[in-house]
Amino acid sequence: MILDRYLLSILTWLPLLGAFCVLFFPRQAKRALVAMALGFMVLEAGISLKLLSGESASTAMRFVERVDWIPSLGIRYQLGVDGLSLWLVLLTTFVTPLALLGSLGGVTTRLKEYCVAFLLLQTGMIGAFVALDLFLFYVFWELMLVPMYLLIGVFGGQDRIRAALKFFLYTFAGSVLMLVAILYTVVQYEAVAGRMTFDLLELNQLELPMGTQQVLFIAFALAFAVKVPMFPLHTWLPDAHTEAPTGGSVILAAVLLKLGCYGFLRFAIPLFPRAAYWASPTLALIAVVGILYGAFCAWAQRDVKRLVAYSSVSHLGFVMLGIFTMNPAAVSGAILQMINHGISTGALFLLVGVIYDRRHTRDLGEFGGLATPMPAYATVFVIATMSSIGLPGTNGFVGEFMILSGTFLSDLGGGFINTNVPWRRLLAALGGLGVLLGAVYMLHVVLKMFWGPVWNKKNAELRDLSARELVTLLPLVAAIFVLGFYPKLVLDDVQPTVTAYVRSFQSRLAQTWVADAKEARLLTPPPAGGLARPTGDAPTGEGAAGGGAPSAGGGTPSGQPREVRVRPPRIEVGGGAP
Repeated sequence: MILDRYLLSILTWLPLLGAFCVLFFPRQAKRALVAMALGFMVLEAGISLKLLSGESASTAMRFVERVDWIPSLGIRYQLGVDGLSLWLVLLTTFVTPLALLGSLGGVTTRLKEYCVAFLLLQTGMIGAFVALDLFLFYVFWELMLVPMYLLIGVFGGQDRIRAALKFFLYTFAGSVLMLVAILYTVVQYEAVAGRMTFDLLELNQLELPMGTQQVLFIAFALAFAVKVPMFPLHTWLPDAHTEAPTGGSVILAAVLLKLGCYGFLRFAIPLFPRAAYWASPTLALIAVVGILYGAFCAWAQRDVKRLVAYSSVSHLGFVMLGIFTMNPAAVSGAILQMINHGISTGALFLLVGVIYDRRHTRDLGEFGGLATPMPAYATVFVIATMSSIGLPGTNGFVGEFMILSGTFLSDLGGGFINTNVPWRRLLAALGGLGVLLGAVYMLHVVLKMFWGPVWNKKNAELRDLSARELVTLLPLVAAIFVLGFYPKLVLDDVQPTVTAYVRSFQSRLAQTWVADAKEARLLTPPPAGGLARPTGDAPTGEGAAGGGAPSAGGGTPSGQPREVRVRPPRIEVGGGAP
């Protein structure tokens, strides 16, 4: 079927088609404009469900598309999804229409441009999640900056220009470093293979000297850490969230920040495994600092939106902690927590937008007793809060539990902070403290906003959630409980890929550690096509596990050197990886 063969291209370019249709539609017909934009987004969400038709236990890339784009430079139009990216694509198609619909109450001018920016942003986000060519990925990575810059700078608050410039400069500076690292990696590959390629699955077979890996990994890491954002590169985020319109804040928190986490998993770690191993304890420690710092900053805020923004710094610290422990349970929990954070924090930003549309203030001191005039609003807010703090039965609990337990079982040796201190236990304990602090500042918000008497007369007659707002929020509430009671829905796709990912990381790390190359070389003869032809919807071949190894279990195809069994000290990452 055409849909099966070109599914990822359809998902990537359908929003762009929608943007062009909206762009040439009369701006006076506001309802028709919104209906058209939402129609394209709902169609996109429906088509994206086809991604679930593949074999859930498969670690292979699915729905692979591969066409030569600029053959002279080795650039290909190459797309694919696996357990690392599949549910992030679904999160994008699920949240984007809700964000647009939920933010319409606060947008009264330039509605056409607002809808176009949303559709362009969706194309950039999905393209970045499915691109398997580094040049193509970089194109989508940069494409996202423009519509988000416009959403903040045109539709934001009073200080929107400064916030938009700060967002753009931080992220663009990191992107330039990544571009230089990409080009250097490609040049090194050409030097040893005799031809250029930007194919991620081929570049994963390039082994570089340790010093070179460290420099290139740092360049990639800075670009992705700014996007997450990790402490201390987070300072653009509170301003961007505070000034952005409601829809921009929802997309920023639910999807854009996840691209930084995804970048580490898909690109930085597989391309430079020894450098990733060297840096992992330091980055895990920074992640924990971010957890605690974000929690304390959130606790100190009076602006509800700024509080939720700082909570994202804290919650995404858990995701980064799970990634850098390189434990299968923790990495699986990190991916699950990306989904969970997108749902719960997206709901919180929508709820903050609701109250701001009514009161035109986000100051906690202006509220109190809102549960009386707005019982439905209070109920949904409390549910989103319980999800954010990880109450058992909500989606936030399972992800945080997997991350902290995986961290406790992991081995974080290899970095320059490696001592006899039991880092895994210390980091797990500090992460647990972050969970407690999260409960403190979020329950403080609930107490201040909803309980007690309605002492401010301006709050006494506030209307409760409208039909449009309920339609926006109820799907997120349903997702909170579905994933809270049945996380297997996501983990069935995630865990097999992550297990293979960690095994292939170990296998390659063992090979490269023993060889300790002093100059660039290939671990295997360069594959003729870069990626094996797909069989049905689940192609097999190099990089099927998403981690750069030629096979899911770290096996060796014909022509590859036999796996080296000697391992460096403290390389075991625990949690079921042999």
